[in-house]
Amino acid sequence: MVPISFEFYPPKTDEQRQLLDRTAKRLKPQAPEYVSCTFGAGGSTLSYTSETVRHLKQAHGLEAAPHVSCMGGSREEIRELLRLYRALGCRRLVALRGDLPSGMARMGDLRYASDLIGFIRAEHGDWFHIEVGCYPETHPQAEDALADLRHFKAKIDAGADGAITQYFYNADAYFRFVDDVRRLGVQVPIVPGIMPISNFSQLKRFSDACGAEIPRWVAKRMQAFGDDGDAIRDFAAELVAGMCRRLVDGGAPALHFYTLNLSKPTLNVLRHLR
Repeated sequence: MVPISFEFYPPKTDEQRQLLDRTAKRLKPQAPEYVSCTFGAGGSTLSYTSETVRHLKQAHGLEAAPHVSCMGGSREEIRELLRLYRALGCRRLVALRGDLPSGMARMGDLRYASDLIGFIRAEHGDWFHIEVGCYPETHPQAEDALADLRHFKAKIDAGADGAITQYFYNADAYFRFVDDVRRLGVQVPIVPGIMPISNFSQLKRFSDACGAEIPRWVAKRMQAFGDDGDAIRDFAAELVAGMCRRLVDGGAPALHFYTLNLSKPTLNVLRHLR
C-alpha cells in the first residue's frame, strides 16, 4: 500500500472539536504520513487553522500540514504565520491562492500561489516541504486546459515539492493530467485527492462548485438506491476503493483523503483496499 494522508478542516464549535478528536483518534491507527488542515473559504479560519494544527500535533501526535493562502493577506501577515508554523515544528505546508476574504476588495500582496511559494522559499529556504493544488479536470476559473497546465507548472517552477489533486471520480483524468505535466517537464509527485462518498447530495453541490465531474452512471446508481443507506455506503466505498486500486496500480505515489472530519467513509474505503 502506498503512503496515505488525511485532510481535516478547523472546527469552530465544541461539538465540531469533539467530532474532530474522535475522527483523528479513529484514523491515526491507519498510520498517515501526515494530516493537512484547511485554511477555510474566505480566509475566515486563520486562527482556527493554527489552533487545530497545534492540537493535532500535541494531542494526537500527528504530523500536521497547514494550508496557507496568500489571498487578502499582506507579506507581513504571511511572514508571521510562517514563523508560527515553523515554531510549532511544522515541516510541511500546502500553499494555495485561496479565496478572497468575504467583504474585502483587496487581493493581497501576493496574488498567485506561485508568488506565495517564492515568498516561502525566500523566507525559509528548504525548511518547508511545499505541496500545491492541481486540477485533473481543469480549474473551474481557468481560461482553458492548456492555460491551467501552464499555471500549475509555474507553481512547481517557483519551488513546490509536490502536488495534491482536486478530487475526481475518473481515473483517466488523473493519468492524462500526469502525462500532460510530465511532457512539460514537471517531475514532482502528483498525489490523487480522494473524496469518500458519505452524503451524495452534499457531494453534488461541492462538485458543481469546484468543477469535479461525477459520472452520470454513478449519479443514476445513487438515485436508484433511494433511502437504502447501507446499499449507498457499500456501493460508495467499493466504487472509490476500486478507483484507488487503479490509481495505485497506475503509479500514483500516495493517496490523500478528504475526510470532511468524518472517519467512517474513509475507513470504509481503506477496508476495501487492505
